[in-house]
Amino acid sequence: MRISIVQTDLHWQDISANLAMLEEKIWHLQDKTDLILLPETFNTGFTMDAKTYAEPVNLHTFKWMRQMASQTGAVICGSYIVKDEGAYFNRLYWVEPEGDYSFYNKRHLFRMGDEHVTYAQGKNKLIRDRHGWNILPLVCYDLRFPVWSRNRYNAARGLDYDILIYVANWPASRTEVWETLLKARALENQCYCIGVNRTGSDGMGIEYAGRSMVVNYKGQLLNTVSGEQSIETITLNLPELQKFRDSFPAYLDADEFEIPISLPPTSFTFYPPPQVMGAF
Repeated sequence: MRISIVQTDLHWQDISANLAMLEEKIWHLQDKTDLILLPETFNTGFTMDAKTYAEPVNLHTFKWMRQMASQTGAVICGSYIVKDEGAYFNRLYWVEPEGDYSFYNKRHLFRMGDEHVTYAQGKNKLIRDRHGWNILPLVCYDLRFPVWSRNRYNAARGLDYDILIYVANWPASRTEVWETLLKARALENQCYCIGVNRTGSDGMGIEYAGRSMVVNYKGQLLNTVSGEQSIETITLNLPELQKFRDSFPAYLDADEFEIPISLPPTSFTFYPPPQVMGAF
């Protein structure tokens, strides 16, 4: 599986400029690839102005993704703001060159940035099969919640997935957290883990350091991109992953659990109220 990571700065709240910029970058890919990964909210940056920048289902950005997938012969994957049935979602689309598509609505909404009062919460995970690989794409803040990404084993089908992906707008102030958790998710789920992040700064003055990463099932870095804008392509090896899982089947000792469809309301009272001051 050849995967290309597009690490880039984004034009703040400018859909046309971002789509034009990304299209030019994608056309600079030298060799054929199977999957092209874009950052979170790739057409606007991480804005809470959903009312202005949300698109209805299957409009401009979606059509652009289908065009890019068809012309490159690769799956295009990334998130942007969608309005659907009266609600706003930070929605990741998985668009295949054959025309098929699926989507995942971000479940864990970043309350420190008021994402939880702007967007509706996703309820279901998305696992896609591509060229014999099972792939789970998630979005940014989901990275902090290991239960949601847990790679569960079933005797009939094996583990749920082989590649775990996080598309993100992850601030530079928390780069160490980003790097640590990507490695942890790879280790605990015995999978390849990929994080694609943006660079530059947004209209809120938040800085992004990039540091997109590909981590293998042993927690080893296969590829990392520092703060520059870049497109990196890496080839992942499924037989090597399967061989490791066979030799070290820790997943057979995992705990059983269920995730409720709707989260129960919290009963905790904070005193004094928590303070959110600047980036942290």
